[in-house]
Amino acid sequence: MLDKLAGIADRYEELEQMMGDPEVASDYAKVAEYAQERSDIQPLAEGYYRYKAVLDQIEEADSLQYSEDEELRDLAKEELETLLPERDALEAEMRTLLLPKDPRDNKNVIVEIRAGAGGDEAGIFAADLFRLYSRYAENRGWKYELIDEHETGVGGFKEVVFMIKGRGAYSRLKYESGVHRVQRVPATESQGRIHTSTATVAVLAEVDEVDVRINEEDLDIQAYRSSGAGGQHVQKNSTAIRITHKPTGLVVACQDERSQAQNKLRAMAVLRARLYEIELEKVQSVQEADRRSQVGSGDRAEKIRTYNYPQNRVTDHRINLTSYSLDRFVNGEIDEFIDELATREQAEKLQHAGV
Repeated sequence: MLDKLAGIADRYEELEQMMGDPEVASDYAKVAEYAQERSDIQPLAEGYYRYKAVLDQIEEADSLQYSEDEELRDLAKEELETLLPERDALEAEMRTLLLPKDPRDNKNVIVEIRAGAGGDEAGIFAADLFRLYSRYAENRGWKYELIDEHETGVGGFKEVVFMIKGRGAYSRLKYESGVHRVQRVPATESQGRIHTSTATVAVLAEVDEVDVRINEEDLDIQAYRSSGAGGQHVQKNSTAIRITHKPTGLVVACQDERSQAQNKLRAMAVLRARLYEIELEKVQSVQEADRRSQVGSGDRAEKIRTYNYPQNRVTDHRINLTSYSLDRFVNGEIDEFIDELATREQAEKLQHAGV
């Protein structure tokens, strides 16, 4: 690990020198490239400097343990009692920072929520999940934008697709993919019986055009009149767009923008994200089985969480974490669960990483 960190620190210092070179400073593209690389490795370089300083202090204190001066020996012992835990904490931090980063972590996300089993109650639950994630986005200062929606007529959604824009959105929300289950008494249930229903959530990272190339000849693009909540303006004209990707049969629609051009851009963004996810799943399927067992694998067939309203309880089944603050959870206060999921994922990666 020290060799890896030393090499990163050397590169960090090299970048500092190059950015101070007058010839490089006149090349804005190079400056931006070097600045980004320096920013990416800065936490590791600075952590390495702190780590080395602590190691030097430990070595010095250790040598003083054999001093003939009793006062110096006691002082060295006190210092080691502080320095050794600090060294261990820095080692753990460095190992985590050395783990490979998911290049999608800083991307915006496209969230698709679909009602599952449970009839109207499943649609209402899908709407509840939409509000949960929109409030979470607001709490973090992110923006969300509707892409497509199909309402049930009883305050729910058969399907709702929306984008959340914010740095690090995928790194936080990627753990939400899967089957969510709700247990509660529906408002329409006269007998007061607890009803169980489900909704599925898919979280896709927004991808650039260069990441997924789509042949226009493979697309069937149709315009139609919006039937969503876009207002009279969009309903008078065929502004909604439906795109079918003929090789895969994927169908994507967008109706919440005011023009065909805007809706096509949104629909293409969703299509790229879905195609990227398909290719990613193909790659992962041929890799070792332990990767599928890691937290955050995004298996959409997996029941990941239960929301029990009578007990005000929410349980994440992947990490066996339960909270009796469901009322706060559904208002977007979900960081406790996401933090634990991220921690478990890092622990799994560390088990298999050679750092």
